Amino acid sequence: MLDVRSMAVPAAMILSAMAGPAATTAPPWAPIPADDGARITATDQLDERTFDVTISSPSLPERSKVRVLVPKDWSRDTTRRWPVVYAYHGGRDTYVSWTRSTDIEEVSARYGVMVVMPESDDGAFTDWWNYGNGGPPKWETFHTTEVLQLMERNYRAGQDRAAMGISSGAYGAMAYAARHPGMFRYVASSSGILHLTRPGIPALTLFIQGFFTNSGDPFRVFGVPGLDEDNWKAHDPYVLAGNLKGTGLYVSSGTTGLPGPADHPEPGQEHSVQVQEVFCGTTSIDFLQRLRELNVPVTAHVYGDGWHNWETWELEMRRFWPLMMARLGVRPQ
Repeated sequence: MLDVRSMAVPAAMILSAMAGPAATTAPPWAPIPADDGARITATDQLDERTFDVTISSPSLPERSKVRVLVPKDWSRDTTRRWPVVYAYHGGRDTYVSWTRSTDIEEVSARYGVMVVMPESDDGAFTDWWNYGNGGPPKWETFHTTEVLQLMERNYRAGQDRAAMGISSGAYGAMAYAARHPGMFRYVASSSGILHLTRPGIPALTLFIQGFFTNSGDPFRVFGVPGLDEDNWKAHDPYVLAGNLKGTGLYVSSGTTGLPGPADHPEPGQEHSVQVQEVFCGTTSIDFLQRLRELNVPVTAHVYGDGWHNWETWELEMRRFWPLMMARLGVRPQ
């Protein structure tokens, strides 16, 4: 899915090293697998609240990681269930990005809520079309079935769920909510492509997938525009917007691609435009208009200037987090 990100994000994944040595072991209990056989094969406990979970999935060609933040009073040995936020990262990034690039640990610690951050690779948040043949990689199945079941069966995650995402992860969060009505009580999208079939967007998507990801053949992902139009539409939040009635929604994006209040451009970059944010803003405005036509309530923050980066997205997270917690029925502790 679309995501040409700002290079302001640190390239090194240093959080684990900073947190000290992790205890990489087979789980000390007998993990319950997902219905299709996806299973937890290892756990790395980074600190009292942070676990990195390794999953072997029939939906993916390789084992994948999920980072889990648990509440302060969390325990596996209880009948209690905790509300959970599923947080999706953008392209050319990994499951560590939310803890690396935001203060999600501090923010979530004030609430009795879990945060689950699954690996997404550059998988476009879909079960790949593969010219109509299906089969792996099946990222939507991994995220919306396997990860949910494994978290609920092994980490005491509840069914009061929210989803949030940035960039391609914002598309993923909104597409999953629209394709699986009722799965999430609240969805927050920051700088996402929310009108997948808007003229010009499929071509741009194919270009990004072909040249900036490891997809190989980009037509494998959603199919050939026009020829496989039904599959493109079946994954378009704009087309599926009516399915979001009853779900709390937050949509934000910049529109100009110019640096905003959170950005720190180098000399000579003061008027530098990040084109990807312009496309995100255009499709987000389309999506918001469609929601209004359908009388679907939404909180919107279309802010004009602001680059496609974590500095801006962290500010957005702080805006929507209290709204998301209220929808989950969670109060500050």
